[in-house]
Amino acid sequence: MSFTGRRRTAKGFTDKAETERLAAQLEDEARMIREGLRVLVSASDRKAPLEHHLDAFEEHLRNRDVSPKQVREVTTKIRRVFEGCGFSKVADIKAQAVETYLGTLREEGISKQTSNHYLRATKQFCRWLKRTKRSEDNPLDDVPMLNVQTDRRHDRRPLLLEEFTLLVAAAEGGPPVESIAGADRAMMYILSALTGYRKGEIGSLTRRSFDLTSDPPTVTVQAIYSKRKRTDTQVLHPDVVTRLTQWLAATERPPAEILFPVSGRVPGGIDRKTSKMMRRDLAAARKAWLEEAQTEEERSRRKQSDFLRYKDSQGRYADFHANRHTFITNLGRVGVHPKTAQTLARHSDIRLTMNVYSHTDLAEKTEAVRRLPGLWECSGSAPESQDGTNGQKTSRKAERGEEDPDQRCSSEVLSESGLATDCQQASAADTSTPRRIRTSDLRIRSAN
Repeated sequence: MSFTGRRRTAKGFTDKAETERLAAQLEDEARMIREGLRVLVSASDRKAPLEHHLDAFEEHLRNRDVSPKQVREVTTKIRRVFEGCGFSKVADIKAQAVETYLGTLREEGISKQTSNHYLRATKQFCRWLKRTKRSEDNPLDDVPMLNVQTDRRHDRRPLLLEEFTLLVAAAEGGPPVESIAGADRAMMYILSALTGYRKGEIGSLTRRSFDLTSDPPTVTVQAIYSKRKRTDTQVLHPDVVTRLTQWLAATERPPAEILFPVSGRVPGGIDRKTSKMMRRDLAAARKAWLEEAQTEEERSRRKQSDFLRYKDSQGRYADFHANRHTFITNLGRVGVHPKTAQTLARHSDIRLTMNVYSHTDLAEKTEAVRRLPGLWECSGSAPESQDGTNGQKTSRKAERGEEDPDQRCSSEVLSESGLATDCQQASAADTSTPRRIRTSDLRIRSAN
């Protein structure tokens, strides 16, 4: 019986067993189609070339309001994979061939993250094929992504507060870079590091985006320019409001004109290299910082440090997007709850907030370990240290010879409060002895 319930005949084999196996297979396929476990693909879709399906997929992306740049990047990656694998029809798509081709690209120099981008785009296309009943299944469904942590090429780092202060000062006093004045670059850096807005979002802001008189003051990015396609409103820090008010007073632009024309996604904007701006301003700030050294020894020590470097000794970059890392990292440093940090970062997955955009330096790790309680606190069994404190932390009162109630052992505090005696009496009363058996069974109690 076919999936429509009608009897269907098919040519069998001369071998009866082979014919029975074919019949069972056809019946199983019909059952899976009736139950929605398998997609029925039309003959025209089976025979159509892959380019025909790719054109339809491209139109689908445009209809979903995906940006032209994103559509171009996704379809270009898919076409490169299919051409490299030699696929011409949907039935040709095989997981092993795709994995082999991506392995070849990695051998030629692309990173694991870039390889994942190719795989993600191709898997997106295969899911669409199955959803639109152009393919019976997704042949790449079980192909895993690679671990990008083992092959990082462009990690970013957050800027220290001192670094950021000097960066802003260098930008304000510097010449135009990428046709953007120094004062405008400084304001861009401040907004990015204290709102977490990305380059395209900063590039969409106008005077109307700001509400500086509300409580609290806010800035809003329209959904069309937000990465997650939602209207995003961020609360502004009081220092940002002060600087922004002064900067807007000195800027003569109409209310609807974009303030920072650095993104080609925005009408009237130009796609400018914000990484070049950061590199130039960081170099100027570092040069001034080195010249402030009082001695040759200090100057040599400063030269060896990563302070204000665009690329540090660990290969991490301080480009424009690093200001977003600075924003999210600083949220963690001031004790903001992870869920609140995720909301302010506008991430759908908290793992992205915590694992990628939050950074912990050596000083913070050292301080965290030092806060742990000592192994020999109040035990009196620790080996005597050089300062004669048996490894215990000495308070300022103890150093002056005064009694510090915070440094007393827990047993001393219990003894003075009377709790220790009460606890001992209660423990003795509960001891399991022949005359005092702890049980609620009256028959056992009466036997004793």
